[in-house]
Amino acid sequence: MIRTLSGATLKAAGAARPTHGVTTRRLHSAYDVAVVGGGIVGLATVRELILRHPSLSFILLEKEKELAVHQSGHNSGVIHSGIYYTPGSLKARLCVRGATLAYEYCDKKGLPYKKCGKLIVAVEQEEIPRLHALYERGMKNNVRDLSIVDAKGIREREPFCRGIMALDSPYTGIVDWRMVALRYGQDFEEAGGTVVTDSEVNDFSMATESPAGSTEGMKYPIAIRDKKGNEVRCRYVLTCGGLYSDRLSQISGCSREPRIVPFRGDYLVLKPEKHYLVKGNIYPVPDPRFPFLGVHFTPRMDGGVWLGPNAVLAFKREGYKLYDFNPRDFADALSFRGLQKLVMKNVTYGIGEMYRGVFIGAQVKILQKYIPELSLSDVLRGPAGVRAQALDRDGNLVDDFVFDGGVGDVGSRVLHVRNAPSPAATSSLAIAEMVADEVESRFAL
Repeated sequence: MIRTLSGATLKAAGAARPTHGVTTRRLHSAYDVAVVGGGIVGLATVRELILRHPSLSFILLEKEKELAVHQSGHNSGVIHSGIYYTPGSLKARLCVRGATLAYEYCDKKGLPYKKCGKLIVAVEQEEIPRLHALYERGMKNNVRDLSIVDAKGIREREPFCRGIMALDSPYTGIVDWRMVALRYGQDFEEAGGTVVTDSEVNDFSMATESPAGSTEGMKYPIAIRDKKGNEVRCRYVLTCGGLYSDRLSQISGCSREPRIVPFRGDYLVLKPEKHYLVKGNIYPVPDPRFPFLGVHFTPRMDGGVWLGPNAVLAFKREGYKLYDFNPRDFADALSFRGLQKLVMKNVTYGIGEMYRGVFIGAQVKILQKYIPELSLSDVLRGPAGVRAQALDRDGNLVDDFVFDGGVGDVGSRVLHVRNAPSPAATSSLAIAEMVADEVESRFAL
């Protein structure tokens, strides 16, 4: 179990010795490296860093009271194999390596997963060329055990699924990514790291004096403050802010772009008596005209089956319900020219997504193309997730990793992971290696 300290504990840093569970450790006010953001990317990266540099002191700051509660805890739970991504791209390499590392990590730590496979199913003749192109792409990406199957092969793997042809990826699996993220955090603490929750960072600055009681002068020149007025001093800062990565970056003088625009994905769930309809992941052949993959069938580790999601603008960055609303988030999104251009390029698609989010029968109609036996009475409204989609000012989805620093003395000691695109959970351990390399190249650890 992860032993976390609350942000309030920082007020007593250096003076108190709080007890959490069966172990105790003094919470200092100064660290070599502070990582802001306790999602799966932040946790994987701080774990990687402390394993590489066990003699240094590390602290992880998370604004929520628990770790990994947003994107890391609201996702489909798929371990992707790397089929979709441009051959040779960083995204493709990280996904393929990340999947291998994820399976190895789960085996080592005894975390449950299922290699239930995935079928990408063509239901129209016009999808066949795109399916073959995906196969070629997957082969160039060294995706394991990939093959094309005909209608009979589809029925052998998914008895209730109908299609003309499919891409079969038996290496695709499912896992509880939040469980994995929390285990990363446990590894970090066991290696000597400190986790502080309920600490929403809102300022980075150069300190003007040494920490109270310090005899090391200005060894820790960066002061990090949260909204409660707590302060941590450090030599270097890494932020992995997810849905707030752009705002964290702005604190140290970075550009507002790429901007994070939140897209909510609403899932349906199969009623328990209908779980037999789906054995593994069933995906559509993606349409290159549209920015997202489309609705799909996803089995869950708890035995459930999720259907979806759609993709609609969220009115709050952490808004998981239809009526969740935050004035600042809403105004930021609508006033951004990049979103305006994206909407204009995808008006029909966007209206369709909103319609299917309200009228679930329309979403079921699409799903019936793959499993005809499915009916509206077989499904219920399910959970939702919010995706941190990075956009540039021209309305393009930023589909690659973006690092940023800032300006002045603070910027020279801060590194922001401004975009870690999907599938960041699958790629998390590989991303951690890359980010740790970047930290080492920029900072004199």
